[in-house]
Amino acid sequence: MSSTTEPYCINVRAQPRKRHAEAGEFLKTPIAHRVRFPLVVLCLLALSGGGAMAVESRTVLVLYSNGRLVPGNVAVEAGLRSALESSAERPVTVFTEFLDNPDFTGDRYERTVTTYLRDKYADHPPSVVVAVARESLDFVLRHREDLFPDVPVVHAAVFPSFPEPMEKLPADVVGVPVGYEITGTIDQALRWHPNTQRLVFVTGSTPRDLEWEGRFRDKATGLPPQVKAEFFAGLPIEVLGKRLAELDAHSLVVTAGFYQSGDAQRFTPRDAAALVAEKSSVPVYGTFSTFLGTGVVGGVMPRFEAMGRQAGDIINALLDGAAPSSLELPERTRNNLSVDQRQTRRWRIADSDVPPDAYVEFKQPTFWDAYRTAALIGGGVMLLQAGLIGALLLEHRRRLKAEGTLVQRGSELAHASRLAIAGELTASIAHEINQPLAAILANTEAAELMVKSGTQKPDDIGNILADIRRDDLRASDVIARLRSLLAKHVAARHPIELNEAVDQGCAMVEGEARRRAINLVQRPGPSPMQILGDRIQIQQVLINLLLNAMDALGDLPDSRRTIVVSTARHPEHLTLSVSDRGHGIEPAHLPRLFDSFFSTKSRGMGLGLSISRSIVDAHGGRLRVDSTPGKGTVFHVDLPSPGIDGAAPKEYRWT
Repeated sequence: MSSTTEPYCINVRAQPRKRHAEAGEFLKTPIAHRVRFPLVVLCLLALSGGGAMAVESRTVLVLYSNGRLVPGNVAVEAGLRSALESSAERPVTVFTEFLDNPDFTGDRYERTVTTYLRDKYADHPPSVVVAVARESLDFVLRHREDLFPDVPVVHAAVFPSFPEPMEKLPADVVGVPVGYEITGTIDQALRWHPNTQRLVFVTGSTPRDLEWEGRFRDKATGLPPQVKAEFFAGLPIEVLGKRLAELDAHSLVVTAGFYQSGDAQRFTPRDAAALVAEKSSVPVYGTFSTFLGTGVVGGVMPRFEAMGRQAGDIINALLDGAAPSSLELPERTRNNLSVDQRQTRRWRIADSDVPPDAYVEFKQPTFWDAYRTAALIGGGVMLLQAGLIGALLLEHRRRLKAEGTLVQRGSELAHASRLAIAGELTASIAHEINQPLAAILANTEAAELMVKSGTQKPDDIGNILADIRRDDLRASDVIARLRSLLAKHVAARHPIELNEAVDQGCAMVEGEARRRAINLVQRPGPSPMQILGDRIQIQQVLINLLLNAMDALGDLPDSRRTIVVSTARHPEHLTLSVSDRGHGIEPAHLPRLFDSFFSTKSRGMGLGLSISRSIVDAHGGRLRVDSTPGKGTVFHVDLPSPGIDGAAPKEYRWT
């Protein structure tokens, strides 16, 4: 027995001592002397009025058959307290007591408990007594006259048969009987395990355990013919564990737990069910909802929380003034299939085979249940990312298209620049071609004269033919160089010898230099000078720089009419330099020198240097200038060498 009480609510009461003390402190102040008597009267009236308005709390005594920590009692208590209605107008205080059956029994014990309860609640008699389980109801009815003779009794978790039929109970003893559908549990287990051939019932050795064994034996008579019933009743724990572990795959276990094993070890039914589930090699089904979570699969069973709520609803009605006999109550508590989802999945029972109206505890949340918010956020982020990626891909496509257009325009512009260069070289090109043609014509005429005069000699004719062939190759070479400069082509990166490319480029403008009376000097660096690039584009840059240098020397005396083209090797790059002794470039013009359409020449378009810089940039190099006004200008083309680490040229901007 436990003497612990648990109040359900706090009563709303006046506190006269505190109020009198506060009034006394005020009356001691000087201001209060003139009004002392009226205040005293008002305070007394207020205190008397407050006491009259206090509402007496209604007491509910809940008496449990066994101990405080029995899981069924905890569940009933939770359901009862959730249903009870307490307010300032009708305060309710709940006290709980425990008979601790079956640990304590007998007449002497009951007399002690009766005296204890009567004396304890003499000043706070209960308005309603709640008897939870059969032993508690039996105790209350047998000692009712000595305890609370006129107090209505509400019972919970009591079998309909009690020790006697419910119809024979006094009119003010009411409640909803509990029934356990053992057959429903067995039928559901056999539906889930259709190959079962052996059904084992596990019980203990106390009188209560023996009652459950009797119920199991009654239900076992209705088993299908292919299923054999066995009873592990009152076995020592070691023997019970061994037998449970040896069960084959065609077996099932049903248990109501037990209070005592065959070797006198004490248990609560829930702890016993947990032991059975732990030792068993096959699924275990139970009769009480408190078994869920111990390893038991489940069963068709009433729920203790529901029993507590039903008792709470009845108490509310009685406290509100309803007569016990006027209450319309269910015949018994409702039974529902209750399962532990962890165990149904352990024993490979499909979720779809669990009826939709079943109570499913320890339900494993689906991904959507567990991560709904995160999934929505993640999905939104993914959609946003997908949209962003799509937009970026579209933008990338547009950019590639724009770059392709830019490359095409750049290629056309570079080609136009080469055509412009060819236009500037027209006179010198014509002269370069005219010379070998004139020589060919002279040699041809000389040969004709020899033939007509009859004085031709084989050696002379051979020499004339050799001269003609040489001049023809010379003209052909000029045309080939011009054609390579003017032709449209796709830029390609190949290893080229810089000195060789420079020599060919200088040869293209050599005639123009002679025409302008300019001395063109080449100072090649030590070979090899390999670069990775496009020969035509490198030569285009060189020719453009040479023509600019020639323009810079146009009005200068012969002593300054010299252009030097040199190549040099440096630790990190190769350099092609074009220097002149012209007027130089004004410092104010240097920042814009490589801008498109900027020119210091009156007839210039301002595209030559811009295109040249783009070509050099595409080769991974740099075009720079050093100029001293009045003394001359040097353009440097720095190009990476393939043999230098990290010096591979970048992608071309023009093709």
